[in-house]
Amino acid sequence: MDRQGGGRPAAGLPVGGGGLSRADRAAGAVVGSAAGDALGAPFEFGPPGCLTARFPDGVGELCGGGGWDPGEATDDTQMAVLVAESLLERGGLDLPDVFARFRRWAAGDPKDIGLQTEAVLTGGDPWDLAAAVHFQTEARAAGNGSLMRATTSAVRFAAAGREATMDAARRIAALTHGDRAAWEGTAVFHDLVRVALDGGDPLDAVTGALGAVHPDHRARWAAVLASRWRPQDATEFNGAVWPCLGTALWALRTTDTFESAVAAAVDVGGDTDTVAAVTGGLAGAVYGLGAIPARWTAVLHVPLPGYAPRVLRTSDLVDLAHRLDAGGRAHRA
Repeated sequence: MDRQGGGRPAAGLPVGGGGLSRADRAAGAVVGSAAGDALGAPFEFGPPGCLTARFPDGVGELCGGGGWDPGEATDDTQMAVLVAESLLERGGLDLPDVFARFRRWAAGDPKDIGLQTEAVLTGGDPWDLAAAVHFQTEARAAGNGSLMRATTSAVRFAAAGREATMDAARRIAALTHGDRAAWEGTAVFHDLVRVALDGGDPLDAVTGALGAVHPDHRARWAAVLASRWRPQDATEFNGAVWPCLGTALWALRTTDTFESAVAAAVDVGGDTDTVAAVTGGLAGAVYGLGAIPARWTAVLHVPLPGYAPRVLRTSDLVDLAHRLDAGGRAHRA
């Protein structure tokens, strides 16, 4: 059902409570991001319509392919798990620890790793300089690699409010991305997840989040997050942070179920795993864990290169989400 241009289907989003607990929304966000990641992985760099070409009825499966096993999550979710476990084990945000975990993971020969992220993590520079040095050298660092891993930290910091969660997002993003555009996009995502976990509509919260974006970046983010923006309007490949988040909001806006939102994101083509991971994080926070198809959660799994033979399953992700949410609320109290 088309919700483009700010319209709503008759049922609307399940906001304002909708019978969903905060814990259910938190688990939906974390598992939903991983499920979107695994759904999109086999179609990465595919053309528009890549999912419906494989599944003409639009009902996708975590089918595997392209080097990925059915249900296998990629670097997007793997890095999100590393962030989550650092936050839990260190009792809060310990940036050197997060960076060290990233480095160990990168040294474990993951199947996929972004070129920019790999350069920063393997360049030998210290945690607080590596991304900045890379940005000074390359002058390009607005990829979606900090956005893709942000759902777990968004859940952890949501209870702290807009300013605190957006600040945490920027600080974590800056570990690997020196361009402030990536920080601001990740910060907006954090705030929209915060609103969804509170039972609000993240689409209605865009204006408020934009008000907290750095003034130098606000206009560009406002353009790509506008209610009438479509993936066809993108001026960059969706491996860039702007169209990645813009497509996630478009997918949420133009569909009315979790499954249809992440399927729409994949069907755009391009960086399908990351766009669907970001979409899944938002849609999962809106629709809750129960809206994620059981046929997906049954096969979903997250290997952790550098930490082998560890493999997380859906139950492990649910546990992570609940602990992150509880920890964030306890810290606020």
